[in-house]
Amino acid sequence: MNDIYRDYCTAYKLTPENSHGFFDVVGPLYFSDEVQSLEQYEQHLEINRLQHITSVAYLSYRICQRLGLDADAAARAATMHDLFYYDWRDGETGRWHKLHGYKHPNYAALNAKELYPSLTKKEEFIIRRHMWPLTLRLPNSREGFVVSLSDKYCATRELIFSLSKKYKEKFKRDLESM
Repeated sequence: MNDIYRDYCTAYKLTPENSHGFFDVVGPLYFSDEVQSLEQYEQHLEINRLQHITSVAYLSYRICQRLGLDADAAARAATMHDLFYYDWRDGETGRWHKLHGYKHPNYAALNAKELYPSLTKKEEFIIRRHMWPLTLRLPNSREGFVVSLSDKYCATRELIFSLSKKYKEKFKRDLESM
């Protein structure tokens, strides 16, 4: 099991003891009612938005730690990268959300500023630019690239998990072996 996949798996079993300080950085933010409310929204088929942001944030945090980057900023920004309070697949409001992939980074950044007044410019740019290359807004920091690529990695794994019985069984075995 490589380090990235191990960290991805760990995100599904995170505790303060196995988080390498992750909850010391994002704890109050992560456990806020606003972030915890994301559990009610589907993100990628069988994976809810809270689990998705947990995976992206933890993976970004660990990669940045290994690379000597600002892991704290990456973790905070990734915790808020999908901080929007609607189901973009909702049929009644779906027309409004047709351009969700392009627009939600800005909604998330506005919500992040409201939830976390100490949001830095670096963290805001990470949130606003996490949908690169779809949005063509290139991340302007190494941490931003890590969050953007971690988001794609996690989304891909989540979709494969949801669509492949074989992968789902393997993933569950991998979690049990940790």
